[in-house]
Amino acid sequence: MDTGGNSLPSGADGVKRKVSYFYDPEVGNYYYGQGHPMKPHRIRMTHALLAHYGLLQHMQVLKPCPARDRDLCRFHADDYVSFLRGITPETQQDQLRQLKRFNVGEDCPVFDGLYSFCQTYAGGSVGGAVKLNHGFCDIAINWAGGLHHAKKCEASGFCYVNDIVLAILELLKQHERVLYVDIDIHHGDGVEEAFYTTDRVMTVSFHKFGDYFPGTGDIRDIGFGKGKYYSLNVPLDDGIDDESYHCLFKPIIGKVMEIFRPGAVVLQCGADSLSGDRLGCFNLSIKGHAECVRFMRSFNVPLLLLGGGGYTIRNVARCWCYETGVALGIEVDDKMPQHEYYEYFGPDYTLHVAPSNMENKNSHQLLDEIRAKLLDNLSTLRHAPSVQFQERPPDTELPEADEDHDDGDERWDPDSDMEIDDERKSLPGRVKREIVEPESKDLEDKKGVAEHSRGFDTTAEETACSKASDVCPMPIDEPSVKVEQESLNKPFDQPAPTFPKS
Repeated sequence: MDTGGNSLPSGADGVKRKVSYFYDPEVGNYYYGQGHPMKPHRIRMTHALLAHYGLLQHMQVLKPCPARDRDLCRFHADDYVSFLRGITPETQQDQLRQLKRFNVGEDCPVFDGLYSFCQTYAGGSVGGAVKLNHGFCDIAINWAGGLHHAKKCEASGFCYVNDIVLAILELLKQHERVLYVDIDIHHGDGVEEAFYTTDRVMTVSFHKFGDYFPGTGDIRDIGFGKGKYYSLNVPLDDGIDDESYHCLFKPIIGKVMEIFRPGAVVLQCGADSLSGDRLGCFNLSIKGHAECVRFMRSFNVPLLLLGGGGYTIRNVARCWCYETGVALGIEVDDKMPQHEYYEYFGPDYTLHVAPSNMENKNSHQLLDEIRAKLLDNLSTLRHAPSVQFQERPPDTELPEADEDHDDGDERWDPDSDMEIDDERKSLPGRVKREIVEPESKDLEDKKGVAEHSRGFDTTAEETACSKASDVCPMPIDEPSVKVEQESLNKPFDQPAPTFPKS
């Protein structure tokens, strides 16, 4: 089947890809607070597994440049960004009206270093988009990103800044069309809302629907105006397993790639769709979740992999480590190497965990109806939309310091947080070259609170930001997408999703 899209120079699916991986060693130090399910420490655990499995040596490892105010304001309202920059645990009691206005304080608490955290995770996602735009890699990874619930003027579902929207805006400078796929258990409401009225971005979200945060993502929500049929929602019930998930994911995404022909793909890999997640109710295995990554990789289109939800943190680290191997075309051993977080993974100390015996409430009839409805919607799109010729916004500048490291050997130290250049050394690790494509499973975890309003007034003033829906008409069809030349030089990194509100 001719799936369209842009072929990568690296060739067929069995061939290894050039991967850029963004990681800031400070990201694991941020702390949402006692009892909060979102734990940035899971990013550090993931990195430790990548180091000790020997996977870092196969990637270009980059520390993201923090996003600046103006970079964040390419999507977010100026006053919201200013609020995030200034709020601290010590001053929040003096700003109760602002906290309520911007939905900060409960699911999205104020904590030490909040703004730096947002700058870091947003920087990794935008930096990955820049690398892809310049053709410096085939796949870019930022496990700290994927915070899909954040809105133009408010935080939601553990998400403050929407690094995904910012990364897609960067990709649109180079590509006529960008596809966004979300396998978090929570609906990717913030991203869908931002691009609800355009045909240049297609959003596809596979999520739990029905009395579940954020409450949006009905199959009947299909986009508006020029964006009609460019939003696809796949509503699922409790207990979905690998087989049921893939019987929707593969035919739907296959048809999307054939019809939409994106120049680049963003895949949000929220791990709260895994079996046994603290806040989730799906039953995907790690291999089942990762199969979604493998399937997207097979289309040979520039691919940005992001994190998202995931609240049983030992399984989040397992999942994103394995999916990094899938991106590289390397199968990693199930037996886990000794490392600083080894005790988290007892008593078996293995990479994979068996799914549970929970009931799958997704009947074959329901799955068939969902698949038929969405494929029918796609059939109304006869061909990929084109974009009128216009002057392209300037590329984000890449900091020169990303490419070099004073100590070339440090990169190969499993205990090192960073590796930078492209040379390849053989590190005794538990990896074997890709012979059999690893099975994967597709899951995403995102939780965010959002009003389900779809009637966007494209003439509304940008200052009316009480609802994220006012944001939707982003001028992505115009050359005037709020771009500052200097503001392009940020790789962004993102926090993880949220838990359902009671």
